[in-house]
Amino acid sequence: MKRILFILLFLMPLFALAQTPSVEPVGTYYRINEEGEEETGDVNGQIMNAPFRVVFAANPTIPEGEGYNSHVHYEWTITNTKLPADASEGTEPTTTNIKRYEEEFELEFTESGSYVVKLCAIFYDEEGENEENIRYKINEDEDRDEDPKVITFSIAESKLEFPNGISPNDDQRNDVLKPKTGYKGIVEFHAAVFNRWGKKLYSWDDVNGCWDGKVNGKPVKDGVYFLRVSAKGSDGIDYSIKKAINVISGYNNGENEGSTDTTDE
Repeated sequence: MKRILFILLFLMPLFALAQTPSVEPVGTYYRINEEGEEETGDVNGQIMNAPFRVVFAANPTIPEGEGYNSHVHYEWTITNTKLPADASEGTEPTTTNIKRYEEEFELEFTESGSYVVKLCAIFYDEEGENEENIRYKINEDEDRDEDPKVITFSIAESKLEFPNGISPNDDQRNDVLKPKTGYKGIVEFHAAVFNRWGKKLYSWDDVNGCWDGKVNGKPVKDGVYFLRVSAKGSDGIDYSIKKAINVISGYNNGENEGSTDTTDE
C-alpha cells in the first residue's frame, strides 16, 4: 500500500505538468547562398548574412478536455539592437521593435544587428476570450536571458569586393566577373560593365550573378574594361565601386610566364 501511494505521489506532478499548455517557438530561415542555391535551417543562435527570410511558428500544445478555449492570443516581440554604420566611439546602440500577433508568420531581414525574438502566449478558458477568462500565460515578464523559448540571432556587417580582372578561358578559375568570395550582407545591388568608349556591354541586379566576358554570346577582346557597382549593405553602408577590369583570356592558372593573378587587389 505504501508503495502504491508513493507511485501516485510521484506521478501526480508529472500528470499536472502534462496538462499545462505550452508553446515551442521556432524560426526557420531561407536564404540564397553564393552558389545561388536556397539554404534553410533553424535561425536560433546563428550569425546570418542578409537578406534572408524567416518563418516563425509558435507550435502551441493545448490540453484536451481541460476546459481550454481553442483561441490563443500570441504576441511576438522582435527586437534589433545595433550601432549605426557611421557610429563614432561612445555612440549608444539603437533599438527597434517589431510586433506580430499571428501563430505563424514570415519576415524578411535586411538590417544588421543583434535580434531577440520573444513570444507571449495567453490561453483562455472555454467561457470566452475576455480578461477574466484567461487560464494561463507563457513568457510574460520572464527574463529573456534565462528563458529557453527565446530565439536569438545576429546579422553580420556587410562586405563587397571585386577582383581586378578575369580570364574567361574555361579553366574553371576566374572565368567570370563576380564579387570576391566572402561578400555578405548585400541587400541592394546593381553592376554594369562598359568598354573604353563608355558603351554598356552587360549589367546585372543580383549579387549572385556575374559577367562571363561575352557580349551577345561572343567573347570580348582582351583588354581593359570598366566596372560600375552600386550596392547597399545590411548595415546601411552604400557601395559605389568604379574600377578597371582586365580581360586576359590567355591567362591559365598562373602558369603563363610573366602573368599576373587577376584576383589580387
